[in-house]
Amino acid sequence: MAPYPPTAPPKGPAAATVPTPTPEPLPKHTVQPPGARRKEAPKLDDFDILNTLGTGSFGRVHLVKQRKTGKHYAMKVLRKSEIVKLKQVEHTLNEKHILEKLDFPFLVSLLGTFQDSTNVYFILEYVQGGELFTYLRKSGRFSNNIARFYAAEVVMAFEYLHASDIVYRDLKPENLLIDHKGHIKITDFGFAKQVADVTWTLCGTPDYLAPEIIQSKGYGRAVDWWALGVLIYEVGCG
Repeated sequence: MAPYPPTAPPKGPAAATVPTPTPEPLPKHTVQPPGARRKEAPKLDDFDILNTLGTGSFGRVHLVKQRKTGKHYAMKVLRKSEIVKLKQVEHTLNEKHILEKLDFPFLVSLLGTFQDSTNVYFILEYVQGGELFTYLRKSGRFSNNIARFYAAEVVMAFEYLHASDIVYRDLKPENLLIDHKGHIKITDFGFAKQVADVTWTLCGTPDYLAPEIIQSKGYGRAVDWWALGVLIYEVGCG
């Protein structure tokens, strides 16, 4: 098997060290029409499965290598039976349609999707630094400068999403990946939704839910800012 990037942060004294960010000028990004960046849909035979990166309630994520290019990607495999059983059909379709439109440096990008009789497959950008949660758990909390840096990147990502009426609805350290330059990549758009006005769905992670979600009052993009406030407190205070 050919060597491939590490799938987890290093162990030992350096384990709690957050990668040092190397800020660079950001190009302007716009929402792309569906399929604009993909000419041919990928298929399972295009990839070699190298490792399992994680598991979830109705699927798992594999590290894969594209045979043609040698590039590494994260393959999200969702079991159709579990999607239906857990009533996640709408969320899965929303995730696909939203990811197809996005192009922004702090959001995980989508190569393409496909399906067979058993599973739905998402081929996503592989972010080798792992979850922000891993670094936070080991270090307890971040310095003010590091906390501000990552908060600012989330702000820019949310401004980009909200400009297209997309509400993310699931901000937490587990959904923030760290790339090789120390920047964040927001992942897992299963709860994201295009909302022109208000929506009423109860979803997300309990500790980060805004009051209007819990109280079923109808909500919009403001709930993302509430979750960011919780995140800032968590990374800054532990």
